[in-house]
Amino acid sequence: MSEPNIIRAAVRNFTALFKADAFEGVLLIAVAIVALVIANSGVAPAYFELFNGYLWSKDAFYLNTIHLWVNDGLMVIFFFVVGLEVKRELYRGNLADPKARTLPILAAAAGMAAPAAVYMFIAGSEPALARGWAIPAATDIAFAMGVVGLLGTRVPAPLRLFLLTVAIVDDIGAVAIIAVFYTEEIKMMFLAASGVVLGLMFVLNKMRVTSMAPYILLTVVLWYCVLYSGIHATIAGVLAALTIPMYGKNGSCMLEDMEHALVPWNAYIVVPIFGFANAGVNISGLGLDALLDPLPLAIAAGLVLGKQVGIFATVWTIVKLKIVPKPPGCTWAEIWGVTVLCGIGFTMSLFIGELAFEGTDEAARLLRDEAKIGVLVGSLISAVLGYTILRMTAPHADEKDDPASPVV
Repeated sequence: MSEPNIIRAAVRNFTALFKADAFEGVLLIAVAIVALVIANSGVAPAYFELFNGYLWSKDAFYLNTIHLWVNDGLMVIFFFVVGLEVKRELYRGNLADPKARTLPILAAAAGMAAPAAVYMFIAGSEPALARGWAIPAATDIAFAMGVVGLLGTRVPAPLRLFLLTVAIVDDIGAVAIIAVFYTEEIKMMFLAASGVVLGLMFVLNKMRVTSMAPYILLTVVLWYCVLYSGIHATIAGVLAALTIPMYGKNGSCMLEDMEHALVPWNAYIVVPIFGFANAGVNISGLGLDALLDPLPLAIAAGLVLGKQVGIFATVWTIVKLKIVPKPPGCTWAEIWGVTVLCGIGFTMSLFIGELAFEGTDEAARLLRDEAKIGVLVGSLISAVLGYTILRMTAPHADEKDDPASPVV
């Protein structure tokens, strides 16, 4: 390749990083690396004090550290966007058509069950670790789609859609898991208040109230009630999103407009802040043998092996049984590569890890750190392996002239 062509290719690759689907993933990778570097540098004490230092007594208000505000407060926006996305997909998206959603829904279900089974096989015999079974169950949409964006036309459009739908179904499953399995003591008064507020929001929907102000106000009230009910506060974000009307008075898609308005804030502020606050783990005192400890090994194996085996085996079986056809224009190698990318579990896996091993004692902190190591290693291996598999496939002829596609 001549020097001008090399320069043009480099410019196209650099530009491609800033496409929405690619840049979100690159940003998350960068944030995770920065957090790890800081957590293992001379300023590590300041980093941990920033997020874990007490702001006030828990008796004054439950969220008394910046870390809690990020995980139980800021992440409500993330889950609100997830709820909007789920509702849109159910009404007018990939999950609206029963035939179109069969393959990704079954694949996603297997892709959550298999990693959990791998985790329990490795670490389930230790009661203290059993609570982490759901950590490797979810796929990170932004991270996975970011890798796909870097691959350009080596990932055919039907597989991009398949990956996106699997990740959305994963999110639905993860939300259900958090609500059911990571809820401790229920306070009935606040739970009842949450039900009243949620009911009022549905009444506003039925009355075709399209002003966003009352929904925003009631979402904050709902968050407060859920926070003190014992159910994890982020569930309020999903529930509130389901009450947002699909259409406004002028016929525009109100829900989609709101989703589009929040997605940049979610992708470029909320999730990176969460990643920065949660990916930092001090590994300076740990040897490579720490990766073989039951907890990080179980999580990494669940993400790398459980995800791809569960999803690929399900897709292969369903196609061979002729229940649904194979995604059009896709080879089995490409399908395999995408199923490997489903093992990228950054955001939701870190989040569930924080819930699974809550506590302020040293033992709980150590478990959370080991869980983070497992998530980071498993996600990194899945990203590199999936990228390598798909990088070896040929660009698709009908898309290879797309000027927006990176040359990789």
